[in-house]
Amino acid sequence: MIGKIIKGVGGFYYVHTKDGVYECHAKGAFRNKKERPLVGDRVEFSEVPDSEKEHTGHILRILERKNELIRPLVSNIDQAVLLFAVKNPAPSFPLIDRFLLHLLVKEIPCLLFFNKKDLLTREDGDFIEEIKEIYKKAELPVYFLQGNSAEDKNRILSLLKGKTTVFSGPSGVGKSTMINSLLGEEKMETGGLSEKIARGKNTTRHAEFFALDEDSYVLDTPGFTSLFPPEISPENLRYFYPEFEAYRKDCHYNSCVHIGERKTDCAVKRAVSEGKISAVRYESYKKLYQELIEEGRQ
Repeated sequence: MIGKIIKGVGGFYYVHTKDGVYECHAKGAFRNKKERPLVGDRVEFSEVPDSEKEHTGHILRILERKNELIRPLVSNIDQAVLLFAVKNPAPSFPLIDRFLLHLLVKEIPCLLFFNKKDLLTREDGDFIEEIKEIYKKAELPVYFLQGNSAEDKNRILSLLKGKTTVFSGPSGVGKSTMINSLLGEEKMETGGLSEKIARGKNTTRHAEFFALDEDSYVLDTPGFTSLFPPEISPENLRYFYPEFEAYRKDCHYNSCVHIGERKTDCAVKRAVSEGKISAVRYESYKKLYQELIEEGRQ
């Protein structure tokens, strides 16, 4: 039989199939080969009758992995949703870019969701259009949502159909609440937002996929590590900003990192000053570049 591991706890792996969820052990051969099944793996397993439990089995083989993330340690991700709020807490653009770096390194497509759109008021002006313009140039799809509304629930489900999707983002933006709404039941524990420090209580404890239907899965993560992916250095950070590519070739120096150079020598800096590249994204790039320097990355 073939299924997908949706949870691993205490040496047991819970494998989802169209016939239900099977509680499985991994065969000893995996330990001998120093292999470990991951949440998200597609596996071949055999059913083992148990007098006390239904749907038990042994995992025989791990099918080829498409990709894997380190934190959380999961595999076979089709896409990611980065979830932020329009307010409470306000979005951090360098944090969005830091999350994006992890996904770009793994070549995982990403959707950017801004939740709590009902908090926007007339005083917020063209907030939605400004955000869309920033990420349009970065080739990143952006959606503004009220995650617990019936209309937006159907919209989100259509974006997740047939995909294995990992949700990530800062605490307090409504990840668990949104997933509960999509599932139609309270699967994820939710935490309140601290009024004093305006950040959420992170309630996600372990990696677990939830099935929306036979071939659509979601995972609420505790957030990516605060460290940069090991593949990122100050010198190659520029390659992870797709809106730089159209201008980078016109920089005077091949080694241009688009920060200390004169505007006359740097086509990217000129494009920023002319509004062709988002100043918000460029400032985020400079901040992350400096953080990499301070980390001593080479």
